[in-house]
Amino acid sequence: MDFAQIIQTVAVYAIPVLFAITVHEAAHGYAARHFGDNTATLMGRVTLNPVKHIDPVGTILMPLLLYFATSGAFLFGYAKPVPVNFSHLRHPKRDMVWVALAGPASNFVQALAWAVLFFVLVASGINERFFLEMAKAGVLVNLVMWAFNLFPLPPLDGGRILVGLLPWKQAHAVSRIEPYGFFIVMALVIAGIVGSLWLRPLMALGYAAINLLLSPLTLLLG
Repeated sequence: MDFAQIIQTVAVYAIPVLFAITVHEAAHGYAARHFGDNTATLMGRVTLNPVKHIDPVGTILMPLLLYFATSGAFLFGYAKPVPVNFSHLRHPKRDMVWVALAGPASNFVQALAWAVLFFVLVASGINERFFLEMAKAGVLVNLVMWAFNLFPLPPLDGGRILVGLLPWKQAHAVSRIEPYGFFIVMALVIAGIVGSLWLRPLMALGYAAINLLLSPLTLLLG
C-alpha cells in the first residue's frame, strides 16, 4: 500500500467531499424552511458550516477505515441527517418531494460548478495537477452523491421522493421499509447491484448532461 499516494488522494478529495456533504444537508434544511418546517433552523442545521453536519463516525472514521481496508476500492460515508418534521410542511406529501430532491439537486449543481472550474483552469493554462485533480474529484464525488441518493429506497432521498409521488396506500407500504432501508441498500451495494444497475447508468447520464450544459463554454474557451 502506497501511503504517500493515499495521503495525496485524501488531500485531493477532502475539500470536494466536505462541500458535497455540507451543501447537500444544508439544502434539505433550506428547502424544509421554505416549505414551512423550521425544525432544522431551530437546531442550527440550516448552515454552510461543515462542523454542524459532520458525523464523526459516518463522515470521517468510516470512509477512512474503508479506504485503507480496501485500498480505495470501496468507499462509503454519511453526514448527520438534517431533521425534518414532514407534518410541519404546508403540503406534507407534496413538499416532501421537494425537500428530498433539494439534496441531490445541490450535488448536481456542485458537479457542474467543479466542471466549469476544470475547464476554466485548463483554458487559463493552469497545469497544476493538484487543482485539476481536485476539480475532477469534485465532479465525481458530487455525481456519486447525486446518483446514490436518488436510489428509490427509504431512507435515501430517492425513497422519500418515491413515497411523495406514490398514491397513499402504496406510499405507506414503501415508507414501512425505512427502518431496514439502510441495511438493504448496503447489501445491494456490496452485492454490486446498486453499482451496476443504478450508479453507473445514472452517472453516465450525469456526465453526458454536464458535457451538454458546458458545450457553449467549451466552444467559447476552445
